Amino acid sequence: MLFLCCICLSCLPFYSTAERNDRPIIGVLAQEVKSPKPNQTSYIAASYVKFLESAGARVVPIMINKTQEEYKALFNSINGILYPGGGASIISSGYQRAAKVFYELAIEANTRGDYFPVWGTCLGFEQLMYLTSGKPVLTRTNTSGIPLPLEFTKEANDSRLFQGFPAELLKDLASEPLTENSHKWSVAVLTHDTTEELKTFYKVLSTNTDGKIEFVSTVEAYDYPIYGTQWHPEKNAFEWRRPYVAHSPPAIKTTFYMAEFFVNEARKNMHRFDSQESERQALIYNYNPAYTEPESIYEQLYYF
Repeated sequence: MLFLCCICLSCLPFYSTAERNDRPIIGVLAQEVKSPKPNQTSYIAASYVKFLESAGARVVPIMINKTQEEYKALFNSINGILYPGGGASIISSGYQRAAKVFYELAIEANTRGDYFPVWGTCLGFEQLMYLTSGKPVLTRTNTSGIPLPLEFTKEANDSRLFQGFPAELLKDLASEPLTENSHKWSVAVLTHDTTEELKTFYKVLSTNTDGKIEFVSTVEAYDYPIYGTQWHPEKNAFEWRRPYVAHSPPAIKTTFYMAEFFVNEARKNMHRFDSQESERQALIYNYNPAYTEPESIYEQLYYF
């Protein structure tokens, strides 16, 4: 009997914490300030930082207009990257140039077995679509400031992104307007389905419509840990300036389940800084978020 038990135990999958990074550090990409001031030429909304911190990650700001060598060194030090929403150009800007470098490094790394996750929200989602397709693929939609329920596709059932969500929360996401949309441009489902670079790269997990155009709202790459939402999962828990941002219990759970998923993806990466000192100097703790003016859509911003 003891012999049989030993054989059975040896057949069970073995998981070692040595293969998991419990100190993940995720980069968040900064973008240009529309009206720059001294020491305020770029910014990151604090809600993205809180989003990642809520699931157990630390954050490093990815500054714009750095060299390829600087970005490569930082890539080898962090465990994932998030492209946030905002108003930068996805064709020509400091945001776009940095996003392109990290996207290409991530594709190269993942291809050789170095697991490196990438996440894009709203503008970041649109940036991913442009980087993957290499061409303009956006369509104008009437989606500025509206909460929507997700229209899940069949492929969402076996997706990596949603597989850990409670059934009740998935039901709420499909029936309640929990996802906040603040975008004027979208990737139409028709465009996705007729653009070979997108169709073969991304699995569409959910769609939405503005009443006229059906657009892609959630994706994950087939072969890479690359994810995108046209909607804002971070806002439900951390942004309070707009009445169309949902703050119900299911909405808050959505924020944290999305954050937990992506941070757990970053735990699979083993990059690290060369020293504790270089790590400390890079972390966003070196900056203080500013409480913004009432007209801002953000509660707090980090300025650089």
